[in-house]
Amino acid sequence: MLAVNLLKGAVNFLSAPQYLVSAMLVLVLLAIHWGPLWTKKGGVVLFGGLGLAIGLSYFDKNFAAVATLPDNVPIVGMIFLVGFFFWYAMYRAYENDRRVAAGLPTVEAEDSAQKVFSWPDLVYVELICLVIVTAVLIVWSIALKAPLEEPANPTDSPNPAKAPWYFLGLQEMLVYYDPWLAGVVLPSLIIVGLMAIPYMDTNPKGNGYYTFKERHWEITIFLVGFIVLWCSLIALGTFLRGPNWNFFGPYDFWDVNKLVPLNNINLSEIIWIQVFKKGIPSFWLTREIFGLTIVGFYLGPLPMILSKTLLRRFYEKMGMARYLIGVNLALIMLALPIKMYLRWIFNLKYIVNIPEFAFNI
Repeated sequence: MLAVNLLKGAVNFLSAPQYLVSAMLVLVLLAIHWGPLWTKKGGVVLFGGLGLAIGLSYFDKNFAAVATLPDNVPIVGMIFLVGFFFWYAMYRAYENDRRVAAGLPTVEAEDSAQKVFSWPDLVYVELICLVIVTAVLIVWSIALKAPLEEPANPTDSPNPAKAPWYFLGLQEMLVYYDPWLAGVVLPSLIIVGLMAIPYMDTNPKGNGYYTFKERHWEITIFLVGFIVLWCSLIALGTFLRGPNWNFFGPYDFWDVNKLVPLNNINLSEIIWIQVFKKGIPSFWLTREIFGLTIVGFYLGPLPMILSKTLLRRFYEKMGMARYLIGVNLALIMLALPIKMYLRWIFNLKYIVNIPEFAFNI
């Protein structure tokens, strides 16, 4: 029993966002390069271990109270679905890489030589899927209560007040950015970035078949953005954000009386008060000149410096226009974990704080 409590305490401690996001990033980067994981045996071990860990966790009353909420059950399923398709795509990619290295055609090239008729082959498969999905939905609707609440009541707000699961990532981003950035600019850039990928991607390989070796950087950037900076934020907002929007470990009791004092400060306060030992200037440009310089350098000279150093190969392959668009989108994506770590470690709220124009970064 003592060992179990120690294990739960360690999991709760490591579930703090600064450790969780770091672990997710490291695990994803290490896992995609570990060939034995992307085999059928590796998949059985991976999902067997994940299912065993989650199944045993349901014996903890605090974990079960959160994970069995009707709103949260789909997220548990999403974890397995995202994990399965992540594993399956990498399994097919590694399989094709092994076949190409051995001088064999890809799996897709062999499958394209085999043709089947829409009727009856495809229609039968679709019919079976329809029956299975309908049965699952019927059992689901009977076993779980619909997560319906009373009409909106301003005198009785839920604690915590959470958006639907598909917006929990954006709600988590609102903790670190102003609403105009987290709710408008960043989602718009995500959509624009996804639309721009076919025009920026000059790598002709991997068209029509799975591969990792031939599209190493493209897949890595996508997985970091999707798994680490999107799916993990949804899971974090679902299972770890509790009353008063505090963080709780998966085995912690959601105490509505828990209050975590936060003394958030801006970069200008650190520089003028703590470093220069002076009062904060009243003129906004003087006050925020350091933050504006950092942001300007991050989005301006830094991409050109990278084009001559770390990203020189991409600059030469993509050209000026494609490179600048691609690297700026990547840097903006990278700005999210940077801002998150600054908040978690230094309680830094804004790098640029100009309330005169409602402009905060």
